Formats: sequence, structure tokens, C-alpha cells
Amino acid sequence: MNDDNQLKLKSSIFLIPFVYVVSIWLLYWIEITFSFNFNKYGVFPRTLSGFRGVFLTHFIHSNTNHLFNNSIPLFVLLSSLLYFYKEVAYKVLFFGGFFTGFITWMIARESYHIGASGIVYLLFSFVFFSGMIKKHYRLVALSLMVIFLYGSMIWYVLPIKEGMSWEGHLSGFLVGVFFATIYRNKGIVKEEYQFNETDFDSFFDENGDFSPPKIEKRVEEES
Repeated sequence: MNDDNQLKLKSSIFLIPFVYVVSIWLLYWIEITFSFNFNKYGVFPRTLSGFRGVFLTHFIHSNTNHLFNNSIPLFVLLSSLLYFYKEVAYKVLFFGGFFTGFITWMIARESYHIGASGIVYLLFSFVFFSGMIKKHYRLVALSLMVIFLYGSMIWYVLPIKEGMSWEGHLSGFLVGVFFATIYRNKGIVKEEYQFNETDFDSFFDENGDFSPPKIEKRVEEES
């Protein structure tokens, strides 16, 4: 498929990330304005009531700093996904978001785990590894840009900061690697260069041996 046909700018590329970011800020505004506490709707591991957090955790945040730290990379990475990987973007976002929450529910400590960080790590991992696997020059350039901007995030898949859900980060990261692998042949891929056959090639047979074409002699009968 032609790259130019795939890399067309559409309004949804920025609209969806914008709506997502606005929605998490709006939800937080409702929480603090009306004195709600939505933390209990986050992932609480290995409990039936905590399983609802698998679907809701990506919209809940603890404070404005938490929100701000997620908002910018969320907008940038989600826009990149929708622009460069639009053929699989929604599958990565929705199924990847579910599995990120589910794995967190399976492996995390007994505490409420909230925030869009899992989605951020999912997108970071998918965009980076897809570019490296596909080896297309545009996607590799995107991968390098992503690692330059957000490469320091990789440390937070480890339990190095108290009060941070490294399990959610790790879950998103691993799910991103998984989707980058299974969708490696989808969308933009590196095209192998094909050499066109020339007249010179006709001097060699299928085994590569020199075999010039035979010239038939024209015999004319004398009348």
C-alpha cells in the first residue's frame, strides 16, 4: 500500500486525543468540585469489585500533577498512533487498554491503581517497537523521536518510586510490545527493493550460468 495514501491527515487524528485529555480533566474537575472520590473505581487487584477498574482506571487521577504528567504524552503518543498506525490504532487502544488493566488487576499489589499511565506506556511501547520491527524509515524516525522525548519513562516500570503504580506501567509496556509484534505486517511496512530485469540478465539462465541467447541463422533458398 502506498505510504501517501496511509499518511493522510484527518481531523480524528487530533480530535480523539483532544477529547480523551479533556474528558480526564473534566472528570477530575467534577471530582474536586463536588467532593467525590473516584479512586475506589480504580483497579483493585484480584477482587470482583476491583475488576471494574480495568475499564475505568484510565480516566481517574489523584491530583493535577498526576493529570498533567499524563496529558501531554497521552496527546502526543495517541496522535502518533492514529496518524502512523491508523489501520490498527483502535484495536491497539481499546484491546490494549483492556489487557493493560487486566494484567494490572492480576499482578499488582493490593491497593487502588488509577491513572492513564498504563495507556501512555502502552502507546510508548507500541510506537517505539513497531518502528524498530518494521524498519520503515519514517517509523524508525518516529521511534527515535519517542525515545528521545519519553525514554526516561522506562525506569518507572520498576518499583523505584513509592506510591506509583509500576505494575500498571509494566503491564502497558508489555502489552505494547505484544501488539507491536502481532501487527508487524499491518499498515506501513518496509518494502524490499526489486531489481528490474534488463537485457544483461538474458545472458544468464535460472541457475546463474552464462547462457547467451542463440541467434538463428536465416537460410534463404536460391531460386
